Amino acid sequence: MSRAPAPHGRPRVAGDAEAYAWAEVLVRHGHLHAAVPTPAGQWLVQDHPDAPVRVLSGPSALVEVAADVQRCIRRIRARRS
Repeated sequence: MSRAPAPHGRPRVAGDAEAYAWAEVLVRHGHLHAAVPTPAGQWLVQDHPDAPVRVLSGPSALVEVAADVQRCIRRIRARRS
C-alpha cells in the first residue's frame, strides 16, 4: 500500500484521535465489523463477524485501511457512472 506524501514531501503520520475517528466511521457504516485499540498502540480489526482478527501496527495503519475503503468506494462509483 502506497501512501501519498504530505505537503512539503514529508510522510504523513496519523495520530490516535484520527484513528479513533476513522474506526468509528468505518464500523458505523459497516466497512468493518469491529476496530479496537490495544494498550500497546496496535489496532485489532475484523472485517465481518466470521473473519479472522487482524492486528494493525498503529494509528497510521488504521487510517490506511480507511483510505483503501475510500479508494474502493470511488472505483465502484466511477464504474456505475
